Amino acid sequence: MFRNILRVLICLAVTGGGVVGTARADGVATAILDVQHQWAHIHYQLPEKEQGDAYTQLEKHEDDLLAQYPGRPEPMIWKAITLSTHAGVKGGFSALSMVRQARDLLLEAEKIDPNAMDGSIYTSLGSLYYKVPGWPLGFGNDKKANEFLHKALQINPSGIDPNYFYGDFLYEQGHYRDALQALQKAINAPDRPTRPLADQGRRDEVRTLLAKVKEKLSD
Repeated sequence: MFRNILRVLICLAVTGGGVVGTARADGVATAILDVQHQWAHIHYQLPEKEQGDAYTQLEKHEDDLLAQYPGRPEPMIWKAITLSTHAGVKGGFSALSMVRQARDLLLEAEKIDPNAMDGSIYTSLGSLYYKVPGWPLGFGNDKKANEFLHKALQINPSGIDPNYFYGDFLYEQGHYRDALQALQKAINAPDRPTRPLADQGRRDEVRTLLAKVKEKLSD
C-alpha cells in the first residue's frame, strides 16, 4: 500500500526552476546545477534497482552543500527534492519519515526566501501535500496542496513544473477541464537551457497525463 502511494512522489523531483537567480549567481549556483544534472541522470537514465543507492550518495553530497552554504535555501530545496524522489523509489514506512524530512527542509527554506528558485518551495510542498497520505499515516492535505500550488503559480505562472503539478492535482480531484488547461500551459512552457534532460522527462510526463485527461473528457 505505502509503496503504491509513495511511488508517485517521483514526480516531485524535477522542480527547481532555473539554477539560482542572478542575484545569487555565486558558487552555490554551480553546485546546484551539478546536483540537478546528477538527479536527472539517476531518475531518467538509471534502472530503478540502481536508483536507491545513487540517491543515497546524492543526499550525502547535498549534506556537504548544506554545511558549505549554511542559511542558503537552494541546498535545502534540492535535498528535499532528492529525499522525496528517493522515498518514491523506496516505499514503505521509512519513506514516510523521508518525506517528513523533505517537508521540514522546504518549510525552513521558505523562512529564508519564499521566492527561491522560481517558487520551487511551493511547487514541492504542494506536491507533497497531495501525494502523501493524510492523517493518521501522514500529513497529506488537499486544501494546503491547493494553496501551495497557487503560490507557486503566482511566482512562476508559465513554468513547466508548477503547471504540471497543478494539472496533476486537478486530475486527481476529477477536475478534468481545468487540468487540461494547466497541462497545456505546461507543454508550452519555455525551455530551461541548462536542464535539457529534465525538460525532456517532464514533457514526456505532461504528454502522458494529457492523454489520460483527454480520455476522461471523452468518456
